[in-house]
Amino acid sequence: MSDEAVQPYQRIVQDVRNKIRTRELAAGAKLPSTRELSDTYGVAPGTVQRALTELRTAGLIYSHQGRGSFVTEAAVESVEDSTARALRRLEEQVADLSRRLEMIEKGCST
Repeated sequence: MSDEAVQPYQRIVQDVRNKIRTRELAAGAKLPSTRELSDTYGVAPGTVQRALTELRTAGLIYSHQGRGSFVTEAAVESVEDSTARALRRLEEQVADLSRRLEMIEKGCST
């Protein structure tokens, strides 16, 4: 998806997800304020609120009135779980490719 096709609020959501995935934002980390996010992304505060709502709905953040928004423990665990699943899939693919290569090599040596 090109940047032009991504809605401004979706770009914020993607950036926060990426920051959680790369551990730039840990569980309990406070997100910048709505005003700071608005300035950073050059969008209206309503756009930031829409992004925060989507992140809350996805269970990635929680908000406290007057205190801000914070990364949930579940968000970090979810990223860790998906990373572990991806590694398992890669290990399975490598094992499968190794078996295939071994079969090919055995076929060539006879």
